[in-house]
Amino acid sequence: MSKNEPVRRRRRADADRSRVAILTAAITLLDERIDASVERIAETAGVTRQTVYAHFPSRDVLMNAVVDELTRETMQAIDILDLDHGPALDTLLQLIDLGWRSFEQHPLLLHLPQTAGPDERHDPVVERFERLIRRGQRAGEITRDLPVAWLVDALIALGHAAGEAVASDRLPAKKAATALRTSVLRLLTPG
Repeated sequence: MSKNEPVRRRRRADADRSRVAILTAAITLLDERIDASVERIAETAGVTRQTVYAHFPSRDVLMNAVVDELTRETMQAIDILDLDHGPALDTLLQLIDLGWRSFEQHPLLLHLPQTAGPDERHDPVVERFERLIRRGQRAGEITRDLPVAWLVDALIALGHAAGEAVASDRLPAKKAATALRTSVLRLLTPG
């Protein structure tokens, strides 16, 4: 080990701490105000604006990192669910409820622009939805009248519609969550 190695490790640890502090501050402030400035985020994180830009070269890059972090946290919660046992439809509703709680805990997610086309952040959720729907179809709990891929796309679209209804103040969060759950049950229930 060279004598410079401890210095590099210390710098790396400092950079990691700064990155975590910036993301934590960004999540907190953006949940309160989606238009929170980079300057305010830097101040809250205890770093300079230049440090924020060293880690995240633009506001868009920072926003993507925030969404990636919140997605990671949500997926950790989802991965606690037992997807292979119990009624598939109930488990699928639990998965949707966990996702909805993420929106409730982090209002910034309701104010992000929807991207055109598929969003790779949906991939882990898509895989879990597909798994549960297939299992539910085999057990007769979930309709076999529609293709799995279409059902997954419809679930994601319903989730986005519920979020959009809250973001635009057309529905309060509680009613949107109820509407989402009711719509999912109507979509997936056989018959």
